[in-house]
Amino acid sequence: MPAMAAHSLLDLALPLRLGTSDSSLSSCRTLGGYGFRPLPSMVNREKRACSYSHGGVKAAAASETVVKEKPKNNKKKGAKEGIKESLLTPRFYTTDFDEMEMLFNTEINKNLDQSEFKALLAEFKTDYNQTHFIRNPEFKEAADKMQGPLRQIFVEFLERSCTAEFSGFLLYKELGRRLKKTNPVVAEIFSLMSRDEARHAGFLNKGLSDFNLALDLGFLTKARKYTFFKPKFIFYATYLSEKIGYWRYITIYRHLRENPEYQVYPIFKYFENWCQDENRHGDFFSALMKAQPQFLNDWKAKLWSRFFCLSVYVTMYLNDCQRTAFYEGIGLNTKEFDMHVIIETNRTTARIFPAVLDVENPEFKKKLDRMVDINQQILAIGESQAPGFVKNLQRIPLIAALASEIIAAYLMPPVDSGSLDYADFEPQVVY
Repeated sequence: MPAMAAHSLLDLALPLRLGTSDSSLSSCRTLGGYGFRPLPSMVNREKRACSYSHGGVKAAAASETVVKEKPKNNKKKGAKEGIKESLLTPRFYTTDFDEMEMLFNTEINKNLDQSEFKALLAEFKTDYNQTHFIRNPEFKEAADKMQGPLRQIFVEFLERSCTAEFSGFLLYKELGRRLKKTNPVVAEIFSLMSRDEARHAGFLNKGLSDFNLALDLGFLTKARKYTFFKPKFIFYATYLSEKIGYWRYITIYRHLRENPEYQVYPIFKYFENWCQDENRHGDFFSALMKAQPQFLNDWKAKLWSRFFCLSVYVTMYLNDCQRTAFYEGIGLNTKEFDMHVIIETNRTTARIFPAVLDVENPEFKKKLDRMVDINQQILAIGESQAPGFVKNLQRIPLIAALASEIIAAYLMPPVDSGSLDYADFEPQVVY
């Protein structure tokens, strides 16, 4: 995923989560990745799928990701010092792999269109980006020039994005392994997507080395904790995660192409091709959902589609508004950037989801801005010197106000969309 799973609307209702000063809304798709945490009815926290070695739905770490300083005698000024292991280790999700195997079994599921999957497999096998992620001396030179708050926030961006890509690698790798006998075509696509995610994570982690740091991916793998997540919710969430990652990357790339004076680090020059990986991943999940019409054609699907759209959009908006220094550092207006990404993602999602939010209604942005104001007040309480019980009391009315805005946004008249009547699949590059 371009990196991004993190906190959902449920997290917005948890005072302890919103009250932390470390910026509680971590992301799940690239550029910090965006995601969700499931409702109680969606999960069984004690349940574990059948035996597995890896899994997870792109869960990015919070801003305190486990990072080790690379030993170096001549450490540059402005480097992020003393990065320690986080109390908030990355959250990964597992699923019912038996159900996944049944969904992809061509003998059981007659709706599986293998011709479309084979066309997608040919796309992935081509591996357009095989030689794309090659570094040059510009990376280290740019890192050495970057100082102050921008350097610190950029290191955080690399940490979060790398963790999100790595968790996507774990998810896709395990699905590729588990589905090998049930559906070799689908399994190979998952394996090739894990290749992409591993490549992205490695590239980002190498970027951290420019700042004399390195993400401890081995620790993340060993220390992982899993929350059970039903397959259909993985489809909704990962599709959104990939597509929103595409729009974030291509938007930043186009902006910096037109405004090269804000090109503070060469990683952005790679976004044009990089985002096509995210786009292909999203197209694959679109094909998976089309092959499972029960996830798209009833009233429950409409409700869940709106829920996941709102969860991802709200999380991204609040998260980014806590990190305006990053976007300002590359010459972007955070809210304008986010609304552009939300609108474009929503239009793309409307091609497959049975219902989407009316994000182009001016009232939707007003609600998002009110959520930002409330969230900032909650964070300010968390950073105050008041006793813990006083902080919790102060948060109660604000949490209620935030929940009210979220519910009101969800209840706005939706836009009916989606169709199961598609033209023959033809892989395309989207710009």
